Amino acid sequence: MVRPIHITYSQAKSKLSWRGCIDALIDGHKLPRAQMGDLFLENAPNTLLNRAAFISGFGYGTKVVTVFPNNAAMGKPSVQGAMFVFSADSGALEAIIDSRIITEVKTAADSLLGARLLARPDSENLLIIGAGVVARSLIEAYSASFPRLKQISVWARRAAAATQLVESLPDLGVARKVSFDLQQSVAEADIVAAATMAKKPLIFGAWVSAGTHIDLVGAFKQDMREADDDLLAKSRVFVDSRETTIDHIGEISIPLSTGILKIDDIKGDLYDLVNHKVQARTSDAEITLFKNGGGAHLDLMIARHILTLVGKG
Repeated sequence: MVRPIHITYSQAKSKLSWRGCIDALIDGHKLPRAQMGDLFLENAPNTLLNRAAFISGFGYGTKVVTVFPNNAAMGKPSVQGAMFVFSADSGALEAIIDSRIITEVKTAADSLLGARLLARPDSENLLIIGAGVVARSLIEAYSASFPRLKQISVWARRAAAATQLVESLPDLGVARKVSFDLQQSVAEADIVAAATMAKKPLIFGAWVSAGTHIDLVGAFKQDMREADDDLLAKSRVFVDSRETTIDHIGEISIPLSTGILKIDDIKGDLYDLVNHKVQARTSDAEITLFKNGGGAHLDLMIARHILTLVGKG
């Protein structure tokens, strides 16, 4: 019996590139649609989250994490867990991968693929809303993939957190600054990427300029939103996966339930976009909106990519 390999965060991180991760997601979306299932166990404020997927040709994968929000105040990680990858042929456990690297890379690469397909390629001004781990990954990913970027601005509810993030960034070849006026920064941005824990909208349609691409990352529960109804209504709306967003995330389910959006207003997901089943941006003046909902299928695509890089998979 072959023992599964264990891959740590640092082992995987040193071998990954954003270009390679995006290519892995593109290749994964050319395979048949994934089968997926989620399990949430809550003991407020804590959660056990189990997300599983099967992709023909990639096998089975499940990511199990605990989310303990109060850990941060004690200097402990808020999210901890592992990704398990199983063979499609025998069902054998092939690998156990630190969930941190899977989630970090998957989340940013998901947004980046959406932006590559929907944002204007000549985008110069990126606004990041939020100052956590995901915000840092988004900054790294966008700066590596949009060569015409000239400025990255960071806004957070706590200006000190935004300042700390901006000052801790390595040299990315792009000017960066802290934003103290969210409305003005949204109006000036070509791309707005939000990664917050907001339950009420932070981004309003009245603020957004023509041609902007909106990347919504943070909302992952039924009661969470980052964009208001006006922005949803005036945008060309896409999601990363219909199966993991439409009925599960407030950003989409709430406007659908109130009639602000109709199901036909969701133009497509990454399967549709990658396989050219829908038209992406229709003009330089159009506002595009992409809801990054995550999903176990993306975890499995990235896990297979990591296994290939370490010599197995």
